[in-house]
Amino acid sequence: MTAALMTATLMTAAPVTPSPVTPAPVAAAPVTAAPVTATPVTAAATGLRVRIHATDPLRRRGLAAMLQGGGHVATDDTPDVELCDGIQPLPEAEAPVLVLASTLPAGSTPAGVLAPGATGQQLDLGLRAVAAGLLVRSPGLPEARVFAAVDDLPLLTPREREILALIGEGLSNKAMARRLSISIHTIKFHMEALFAKLDVTSRAEAVAKGLRGGVIEL
Repeated sequence: MTAALMTATLMTAAPVTPSPVTPAPVAAAPVTAAPVTATPVTAAATGLRVRIHATDPLRRRGLAAMLQGGGHVATDDTPDVELCDGIQPLPEAEAPVLVLASTLPAGSTPAGVLAPGATGQQLDLGLRAVAAGLLVRSPGLPEARVFAAVDDLPLLTPREREILALIGEGLSNKAMARRLSISIHTIKFHMEALFAKLDVTSRAEAVAKGLRGGVIEL
């Protein structure tokens, strides 16, 4: 009996506990970011060639710096616009004339008149306007008012004057509708009435009359 038990005990295999397997650490491969090259953005606006007429060298340099800030180039040859600081005779003007002056002699008819202290933005807008064939007048100059015919603008409603001013800012119909919180259909209705009263067929013509009448200011 004892021998049989011993034999049975020997024949029974002891359970084997597997040893835990620890995975070997895996080193992560370094991730290298590809270099990104920024593409410079070029301004879409095209600059003008401007000939400066100024007797004061310091003033001339200041105007040249303002022109450069607006993307324009000061030149002495084949200008797009003649920029005249003060009242000066320009018998051989080759381009539209923009004058910076607080007074003008009777009978002077330059394409543009701005105050001597015009800002860089006003100067930029004035130059581009006269180069496009528009008549520019600064409403802040009493003497320059002689160029704005009293009857040049018919009787416009306050809303039509608002829309004309916004056209001068270059806003689209959708942008004007958002600014005034009205529908695009209403904007088109006022635009048709405005164009009929001004007897114009384009936004450029409307802006030109708005500048002459003082509704649009630079």
